[in-house]
Amino acid sequence: MGLMRFLVAPPNRISAETAGRAYLIGPDQIPWVSRVQFQDDVLSLTRNESDSACLCVPFPVEGRGEVALTTGTLIERFAPYNLTVELARGKIHQLRAQMNEWQILGVAPKEQHLTALREATSLLSRAVTSQGDPATAAAHAEKAIHKALDLADLIVTRYINKLLTLRRRSATPRMAVLGANLGPKLLRSDVAKQFLKAFNAANVPLVWREIEKQEGAYHWEVADRQIGWCHEHGIKVVAGPLLQLNNHGLPDWLAIWQGDFDNILSFASDYVETAVQRYRGKVNVWECAARVNFGDVLNLSDEDRLRLAVRAFEITRKLDPATPAILCFDQPWGEYMGSGERDLSPLHFADILVRSGLELAGIGLELNVGYWPDGSYLRDSIECSRMIDRWGSLGLPLWIFLTVPSGDRPDDKAFGRGRPSGGALDGGWNPGVQRQWLRHFAPLFLAKPAVQGVIYNQLGDANRHEFPHSGLVDEADVAKPALATLAKVRKKYLI
Repeated sequence: MGLMRFLVAPPNRISAETAGRAYLIGPDQIPWVSRVQFQDDVLSLTRNESDSACLCVPFPVEGRGEVALTTGTLIERFAPYNLTVELARGKIHQLRAQMNEWQILGVAPKEQHLTALREATSLLSRAVTSQGDPATAAAHAEKAIHKALDLADLIVTRYINKLLTLRRRSATPRMAVLGANLGPKLLRSDVAKQFLKAFNAANVPLVWREIEKQEGAYHWEVADRQIGWCHEHGIKVVAGPLLQLNNHGLPDWLAIWQGDFDNILSFASDYVETAVQRYRGKVNVWECAARVNFGDVLNLSDEDRLRLAVRAFEITRKLDPATPAILCFDQPWGEYMGSGERDLSPLHFADILVRSGLELAGIGLELNVGYWPDGSYLRDSIECSRMIDRWGSLGLPLWIFLTVPSGDRPDDKAFGRGRPSGGALDGGWNPGVQRQWLRHFAPLFLAKPAVQGVIYNQLGDANRHEFPHSGLVDEADVAKPALATLAKVRKKYLI
């Protein structure tokens, strides 16, 4: 039994709820199942392993909200580590490593960046050498974290601009896709005009739960008209997911077959076959299955979800071999593994499918940022960049399916478990914060060579939706500032 302990100073720096979301990460960047206890200002994590590990925990940073920070690799010891000092040490080490890596690629830091790095390192040195006074050490460490995160934003922006310059000089420029999910209804004319300014693609949802509410009775009217609208305006169609492996994607009537996987597989196969036959030749990309790695529905095991995803993909490829087909994974950092909800990490799920010989055209990563549960912790730009690089090592194009909150008040039309967690800036989540986040991170995703497309998961808040206040259009069908921001991103970053 392994034990790692962290002293929280000052005592109220993180809440018990926040501490409960901490987890340990192994050398392969895969979370370990950990049992968390927060008592007497000490955060304790126990696990079956005794190897060195990194701690990841949402940590409140002034002006940024709860940002998931990670320590460096730590050995087990009886004396508790100073949490804030180790988080600062981990972030500055990561920042140094990334700056060195990008310098090799030709993105050299400016003198102002090196000066900021020296200042952050100096603050960390003060924190490390004053640990006899935990509160003083933590105060210096917090300043180091703040300085490091500000510097991360600056060097990521420099990295993005470098990639954009190289792309413009390329003889064969890469055509990336920026789109949004059209939702369950047709767009109003004024919203449609704004959509076409911001996006060159649309995600037409083919939610089994909505299309076949009663067994054998299909309703394709909305999807038919949405695909027709896309063709009329010359934008690409990303269709799906055909199977979304959670309670919000599968029809209610399927519940009577719980425990009978063969029948579930048969019904799912019939639906996928019917959908692909109807729309083959009319879509540009098939999203065959989503939430492949995580979704509590019908007591499906990891193996069951893999088999459903593979069947959906094989049917799609057989009926429409000319159209690219992808599979989508939720929570790509694998936060859910820390509580033991699943045995396989999302990257392991994807690796199994890639090694199986499936002719995947790409992998989708679902980032419901700032939501918990059923979402991903808020992370800084360096961490997001490294996550994309890690998934890019599979050698397949990536598709980012993105959701960001614009408010944290109750939302009567939201049916999912996910709720905005920890705010983003002073005052919590709001439309301005949503715009600011997308203005910084959407270009990062689009600039990455491995990323083929970015799809925003929820266009509007007027209809029933999974994540509260995540739409780009509010309940009254009025565009939020983020929609205009994405139009600017498209104009600047897409060819």
